[in-house]
Amino acid sequence: MLNPLHLRTLTAVLQTGSFAVAARRLGYTPSAVSQQIAALERAAGLPLFEREAHGIRPTPAAAWLRGRGQEVLAALGALQDDLRGLADGATGTVRLGSFPTASEHLLPSALAALAAGSPSVEVLLDEGEPGELVPRVHDGDLDVALVYRYTRVPVRRPRALALTPLLREDLVLLLPPGHRSAGEEEVRLGDLADAPWITTRQGTAGATCLQRVCAEAGFEPRVGYRSNDYDVLRGFVRAGLGVALVPVLGSVPDPGVATARLAGVDVHRHVGVLTRPGLGNPAVAGVVAALTAAAADRHDPERGVCREPALPATPPRFSPGPGRSR
Repeated sequence: MLNPLHLRTLTAVLQTGSFAVAARRLGYTPSAVSQQIAALERAAGLPLFEREAHGIRPTPAAAWLRGRGQEVLAALGALQDDLRGLADGATGTVRLGSFPTASEHLLPSALAALAAGSPSVEVLLDEGEPGELVPRVHDGDLDVALVYRYTRVPVRRPRALALTPLLREDLVLLLPPGHRSAGEEEVRLGDLADAPWITTRQGTAGATCLQRVCAEAGFEPRVGYRSNDYDVLRGFVRAGLGVALVPVLGSVPDPGVATARLAGVDVHRHVGVLTRPGLGNPAVAGVVAALTAAAADRHDPERGVCREPALPATPPRFSPGPGRSR
């Protein structure tokens, strides 16, 4: 096996024409240089120098090996640079999971900033809901996942995973323009006890949250339609088929839909980044930083989107609730 160190020594000897001068340049003794060249000759199976009384004469094999060796040394140098980049997070691949509203509102700016600052980091995106993404982070199939939880719907995460909080979103009411409460800034939930509701699928965190806040207001919501697509929910509200309660990021301005805040109800959706510490992928830190910066840009207290405070050193456990929702 050829030793890269010996190839570098060969280059120095050919450049200087002397073992002794090459030794001074490299910081070796002449004996060490002679031993390295001898080892290289044994590995190559060819003589590289003719030893004469007053010096050395390179053989054609030495010149050929030097040329090919330079290619090898250049490739090794590039490999070392890549390894340094991998170690400091400037190079690598990150497998990222995200749910649809986060993909729409957080990922464009986060991934654009990451591409500008770390162009050698590749991000592979896969969408899903927390119930699908959390096990994949735990099993190592994903490096990072954007996840959420709702107020009133306690959840737990595997102890091995870490959560970085990003955003806290208010939940807003969507009302048909002709609804008696349309135009009001705040609406009491009890005033909607007789309204038909449009919400996410049975068992999702959003639907469960709706059931629980309505129960606190003294009624069971009468759900007429369900969809995990907020565009569909908004379209049904626009058509006068009912009212809905959605996170701010899922509420797109629509002239055919009125919005209002819930009066006297403290309820939110919390968005965070889930990772597995000790994964051994330094590029993950850059992705988390880009997502954190993107979330900071969405900070809008007037609209109801706020940055979450950092978790304590031992964060509460977090894992998905049942079902799917956006």
